[in-house]
Amino acid sequence: MLQEKPQEAPVIQGQSFRDKFIRFYYNYTFLFSFAVLVIIATYFNPKFLTYGNLSLLLLQSTIKGIIACGMTLVIIAGMIDLSVGSMAALVGGLGVVVLNTTENIWIMFLFCVAFGTFLGTINGLLVTKARIAPFIVTLATMVAFRSIIVQLGQGGPFDVKAEVYDDFRLIAAGYLFRGGGFKGIPYMAIWFIAITLIMIFIMSKTKFGRYVYAVGSNQIAAKLTGINVDRVKTLCFVITGLLVGISSFLLASRLTSITAPNVGVNYELDAIAAVAIGGTAMAGGSGLILGTFIGAIMLQMIEGILIAAQIPVFLNGLVKGIIIIIAVVFQSRRERKH
Repeated sequence: MLQEKPQEAPVIQGQSFRDKFIRFYYNYTFLFSFAVLVIIATYFNPKFLTYGNLSLLLLQSTIKGIIACGMTLVIIAGMIDLSVGSMAALVGGLGVVVLNTTENIWIMFLFCVAFGTFLGTINGLLVTKARIAPFIVTLATMVAFRSIIVQLGQGGPFDVKAEVYDDFRLIAAGYLFRGGGFKGIPYMAIWFIAITLIMIFIMSKTKFGRYVYAVGSNQIAAKLTGINVDRVKTLCFVITGLLVGISSFLLASRLTSITAPNVGVNYELDAIAAVAIGGTAMAGGSGLILGTFIGAIMLQMIEGILIAAQIPVFLNGLVKGIIIIIAVVFQSRRERKH
């Protein structure tokens, strides 16, 4: 598997095992958090570590996890994108219209990717060309995208028609290598893993990936070294839009109906939470796609634990908010120590 290079703690000559362990912990805190959550989840559900449960967990993490991969780029670059949930609703709703009109699944897929990329480009250009803060831009587009899809749907759902229902549903509900006693690998999980690997490659093996870290660490210094900061920022939003487009396609397949007022609500909170508990610095400059991948799974595990503990579902938002605050506080303390 491709390995990302995290922002590492200072290396001291002749490090002891304790020093090396602390350094590893500093770089991969999310793995320790994940291990603790696995223990807690197993306590509440003895069948947690079965293949069927783990594959379901990965499937349930896919849609928000893919969006969170895009959010990771934006946050590492020192920005934020609050529009991803509303964007998913807009792209998914219009994607269903395209599917019903053409009766071609892959034309819908291309539309979702292209339209998501277009909306991400709008966000990026407003930030870099209009010089408006990312928070303000994406807050405005969050409201605008939601308003557009609610108006187009007159507040109702965009339903996949019967002629393409079964084939389209298979995209999200299907399994690879299923049979002979083997439960198979969910198609959704394959999408998630493949996109994660691609994003890890981009962030660890390309100039663009290095530029994203540089811009997030020190924008002025990055500009002085010849990096086109505006281009890097715009591309972060473009890639995020592209990934939202893919997620919208999968989301529509899973639900087979996009309810304009409700679909995608709080997805931005979930994406930010996954990024935060995955160890990405909310101030920018450091973070790992692998951490976000694990973070998205951890977020789904937490929801399962809350259900098992019979905690009201209405408190999920409170718990996620607390998680983000704890993650940011921990990051701040860690940065001060190192």
